[in-house]
Amino acid sequence: MGIGSLSTKNRSAAGGKQQEGIKPFLSAPMARYLLPSSSTTAASSLPRNARASPAPILALRALASRSKHARSLMAVASDQPAAPSKYPKMAAPTTGPVPADELLGVIKAAAKAGAEVVMEAVNKPRNIQYKGVADLVTDTDKLSESVILEVVTKNFKDHLILGEEGGLIGDSLSEYLWCIDPLDGTTNFAHGYPSFSVSIGVLFRGKPAAATVVEFCGGPMCWNTRTISASSGKGAYCNGQKIHVSPTEKVEQSLLVTGFGYEHDDAWLTNINLFKEFTDVSRGVRRLGSAAADMSHVGLGITEAYWEYRLKPWDMAAGVLIVEEAGGVVTRMDGGEFTVFDRSVLVSNGTVHDQLLERIRPATEDLKKKGIDFSRWFKPDNYPTDF
Repeated sequence: MGIGSLSTKNRSAAGGKQQEGIKPFLSAPMARYLLPSSSTTAASSLPRNARASPAPILALRALASRSKHARSLMAVASDQPAAPSKYPKMAAPTTGPVPADELLGVIKAAAKAGAEVVMEAVNKPRNIQYKGVADLVTDTDKLSESVILEVVTKNFKDHLILGEEGGLIGDSLSEYLWCIDPLDGTTNFAHGYPSFSVSIGVLFRGKPAAATVVEFCGGPMCWNTRTISASSGKGAYCNGQKIHVSPTEKVEQSLLVTGFGYEHDDAWLTNINLFKEFTDVSRGVRRLGSAAADMSHVGLGITEAYWEYRLKPWDMAAGVLIVEEAGGVVTRMDGGEFTVFDRSVLVSNGTVHDQLLERIRPATEDLKKKGIDFSRWFKPDNYPTDF
């Protein structure tokens, strides 16, 4: 089974008989997810399922339509305009001492390990606990993070790790910071509602360098996954095929996405108002509940933009790199230069970014005047950055 396609129904090679459920992750030896001990391991020595392989550019064309506003099901990379140059790139210029293929290979292996845990649990009863009034956590979140950590620490013992459930571990002076959300969209998972995902983004000196999101698609009794990955300067891919943001140039022809946190204060109310405003002037605004999946959809070219206040580094580190490497733009909601430690994010296909900021920037500036804190947060003490 390829890394981009886990399924709740597998066919045995011997007899073709349908078997319910994937093979449990914990029954397999951890060695299949580990790199050899050599520090200069080539991508070819990675587990077969963890290798990043080149693939042809996705070439889905627009369905025939009499409408002049017909749009493609997924953007075609070769046809897309370049993103406006006035927005600075937020990705790391390099993956540092660790080669990109090696780093991305371990990220994919770790994300696959976490996704197997989630897939094993997806059709079973949930053991739900609460971190807040409506902020859920399940045993699956915790187990997914534990197997992800095992893969990461076996391969990179000196890297710093920031996990949603386990917090900060490792060397705070490391140039690498792994931002891990073992189950992004826990509430959706708890209800069996798509979408939710496993998200891993790795920063080099504070900037996104490589990332993978495994998104769960379908629904009860028909779950499947797709794997969206990116590395700095090398583009973004879904299940091995290159992806690109959409070419849509107007907000009124756009499908938009946002999200809402658990704190119902002025920032929450401001975004409710933005939701209403953009619903009136666009093809629609969705609220899906998994930031990593939401941003991946922008990279896939199936939505034009996503914004939200008060996300954490583990929510954003993977998705923002996927968008930028797919040809999109990433800023704060006031239009400023973005880091994953900021408290607001706006990602788009680039061509509608200015139009969105015409409404989003003033609303965000008003929040600053009211004293809402937009300073950076969750940046580990002593962690070296280039900003």
